[in-house]
Amino acid sequence: MAAKSALRARVLAARRAVPTDVHDAEARALAGHLEQLAEGARTVCAHLPVGDEPGSAAMLDRLTQRGIRVLLPVVRTRDDGTPLALMWGDYEPETLVAARFGLLEPAPPWLPAEALAEADLVVVPALALDRRGARLGRGAGFYDRSLLLRRPQIPLVGVVRDDELLQMLPAEPHDVPMTHALTPEKGLVVLECRRSNSGSST
Repeated sequence: MAAKSALRARVLAARRAVPTDVHDAEARALAGHLEQLAEGARTVCAHLPVGDEPGSAAMLDRLTQRGIRVLLPVVRTRDDGTPLALMWGDYEPETLVAARFGLLEPAPPWLPAEALAEADLVVVPALALDRRGARLGRGAGFYDRSLLLRRPQIPLVGVVRDDELLQMLPAEPHDVPMTHALTPEKGLVVLECRRSNSGSST
């Protein structure tokens, strides 16, 4: 846990130091990569990058312009603060509302957590990924509770900057591995868990 906390702090500090023009150029590249990746998809579960996160709303807008349904996560907890599996709502920019953790979320009505099974592609925020598919998130556990509800063989794509794709990260048994990384320069990178399942290569 201490190693993960230290790494989170380091990644967040590095992201804050990225110049605006570099962030914006990387966001444009990610939008183009995601548009290619989502070709043929009917529904994509994704996230709206906020603050220093890699990407921008253009990632989602380019999908909806192609007629792809985009679902965004809705974060909720039990009364005692325990994270619940993410609910989902349709991405409609003019109806998004401010939510916890600085996020923007769809307004109600929401879809249940099981709506993740409708997705042909799942795009996940990450602070870092490693070549085995391990993902470093913010530590709350919302995605680890949710990703198990996807259909088998549906790609799980973590979005990171190129220098956030590492050789190895600390991982725990409950962590759900990513099948791919999406980075500005490298584009789509096949990760080891995907290779072991399908025999694919980068």
